[in-house]
Amino acid sequence: SNRVAQGVLRRIEHVSPTLAGTSTTFAIFKPDIAQHQKLPVVYWLSGLTCTDENFSQKAGAFQAACDNKVVLVMPDTSPRGEGVPDEEPKVYDFGVGAGFYLNATTEKYKKHYNMYDYVTKELPSIVKQMLPV
Repeated sequence: SNRVAQGVLRRIEHVSPTLAGTSTTFAIFKPDIAQHQKLPVVYWLSGLTCTDENFSQKAGAFQAACDNKVVLVMPDTSPRGEGVPDEEPKVYDFGVGAGFYLNATTEKYKKHYNMYDYVTKELPSIVKQMLPV
């Protein structure tokens, strides 16, 4: 955890059943006021080759989140790790690290690449378990 603006930024790693049991990471910024009241959540979906860290390191959005009383959640852009299929040759715009928030339908990818379900179902459920939003 890191103290930023008037809040706390945390990176959370967990095993995702939606992403075929791979370990994935998301970041969450919680303004201090969230300790006393329920806040809405803004999910920031980064683009190609990004991780959960790009937005938190470059956007400077923490003060704006405090001022507007919102929680920020920043997931990774794709499944990563051992056993996750990638393209050969490895290219930046498809496969591991590519930011397409959809569920794959082809045999090679459909086991791991379920980012639509992850960001619309699994991740919000985890966030709701962590704090009152």
